[in-house]
Amino acid sequence: MSISMIGIDYNKANVDIRAMFSFTKKNATAAMERLKKIPGIQGCVILSTCNRMELWASTKADWDGTLLEELCKIKEVDPTQYGEYFVERKEEEAVDHLFHLTSGLKSMILAEDQIITQVKDALTLARDAFVTDNVLEVLFRKAVTAGKKVKTNVIFSRANQTAMDQAIEMLKERNFPFAEARCMVIGNGEMGKLAAQSLRRTGADVTVTVRQYRSGVVTIPMGCSRINYGERLDFLPGCDLVVSATASPNCTLTKEQIEGLDLKKQIIFIDLAVPRDMEPGIGEIEGAELYTIDDFKLSGPSAATLQSMEQAEAIIQEEIDDFYVWYQGRALIPRIQEIKEDAVTDLNLRLHKILGKLPLSEQERKDLEASIDTAAGKVVTKMIFGLRDTLETDAFIDCVEGLEKVYEE
Repeated sequence: MSISMIGIDYNKANVDIRAMFSFTKKNATAAMERLKKIPGIQGCVILSTCNRMELWASTKADWDGTLLEELCKIKEVDPTQYGEYFVERKEEEAVDHLFHLTSGLKSMILAEDQIITQVKDALTLARDAFVTDNVLEVLFRKAVTAGKKVKTNVIFSRANQTAMDQAIEMLKERNFPFAEARCMVIGNGEMGKLAAQSLRRTGADVTVTVRQYRSGVVTIPMGCSRINYGERLDFLPGCDLVVSATASPNCTLTKEQIEGLDLKKQIIFIDLAVPRDMEPGIGEIEGAELYTIDDFKLSGPSAATLQSMEQAEAIIQEEIDDFYVWYQGRALIPRIQEIKEDAVTDLNLRLHKILGKLPLSEQERKDLEASIDTAAGKVVTKMIFGLRDTLETDAFIDCVEGLEKVYEE
C-alpha cells in the first residue's frame, strides 16, 4: 500500500490556473468514481477549495501510474504544459502535509479554520461516492482531529480570518470609509455569507444578492439587506465596494456589463471566487479597481505567531505518531489473528480431557467450550495489543514474530 497526492495551490499557480483544475462537488464525485476504477488505485479523495486542489490516492505498492496524468486526462489537458504548477508528495511527506494543512498552517491566511470543514467535507464526499478506503478514511479523520485540537488549544492572533478580512485590513490602511460605505455582496453561499458578515462588522451598509427571494426560504447574514440576483446591475452604480463570492462556473460580472453602467464614482471590486466571478477586463475600466483572492496574503509571521506554531507542531506530531501506530500495525492484524486462533486451539487441547470428565450434557459442554474460546481470544488479543501500545514499533514486531514461532510446526 502507498499513500500519494498531487496538489496545486496559491503558492505556485495564480487564480486562473487553479480554476482550470478546480472541482464542483458534482464533477469531483464523477472524477473520483473514474479514478477508483483504475487498477491499482484502492481509494481516492479530491479536496478542492478557492486556494488549492489536491488529489489523494492510496494505491497498491506496485502501481506504476501517475496521478498527474490521470488528473489531466479528466481535465482534458496536456500534463507536460501544467506539471510545473503541481507538487507531488508520497508516504511520510504526504501525511505530514495533510496534517499541517488541516491545522491551518499552510493556508493563505494562517490558522484559518475553514480548511478543517473543507477537509472533512472532502472525505464525506468521497465516502458517499464509495471511493475511499480504510487508509484514507483514517488518515483524513486523524488530520481533522489534529486540526480541531490545534484550533481549541492554540491561540493565533489572526486565527479565523478570511480573505475578506484581509481585504478589509488593506482597505482600512487606505482609510476606506466603511462606516459610510455602501457594499454589495454577490452570492449568499458559505463564502458570500462570511464576506457579508465581515463587512457588517465594519459598520458598512451591506446588501446581499439571492437567487430566490422567498421569505422563510433564503436566509442572509444578520443586519444585511437583500436583492434579487437579477437586480445587481441596477444596484451596482450606487455602491462603493462590490464583492463576488459564488461557486458559479460563469461570471457574475463582465467587462461589457460594467462598461454599460454609468459609474459616477470610484468602485472597488473584489473577486473571491475560483474560478473567477469577475472578468479580468473589469480592472481596465476607468473608475473600477479590481482585486482577486490572490491579492490578500499575509506577511511574515510575528514572534508570537512563531510560538503558537511551535505549540501547534507538538499537537500535530502527536496525532501523526498516532496515525502511524495504526498504519504500521494494520498489516500485522492478520498475523495477530492467526496467533490468537493458535493460542485458543492450544488451550482447547489442554482442557479437552478436563471438560470430558465434567458431568455436563453435550449441549452444555459445547456452550462452555464456546465461552472459553471467546474469553481466551479476548485475553490474547488484549495482551498483544497491550504490547503494541507500550512498545516501540520494531520491538512489537519482534514480539509478534516470536509468538508466531511458538506455534510453528
